[in-house]
Amino acid sequence: MVRLDRKSKECLAQAARLRRVSVSDYVRLVTVAQAVREVSAAEDQTIRLTAEEQLAFWEALNETPELTQAQRHLGEVMRGGS
Repeated sequence: MVRLDRKSKECLAQAARLRRVSVSDYVRLVTVAQAVREVSAAEDQTIRLTAEEQLAFWEALNETPELTQAQRHLGEVMRGGS
């Protein structure tokens, strides 16, 4: 039993219709498969990301960070400054 908002329920119903299965069967098909992947990844001690998650991760890594004043000062100290 899962509580969902109306929009989420409608989305699940639409996805189930696309696969021509009941909502319950759709939820089982998708959630069990995802749970198996996550358990397997945890056992392998690896991180597995969806394509959307991979893109978000890449974009976050690709951004130039904005250093704080403390980080700039630490960089100066590490380079031999004061």
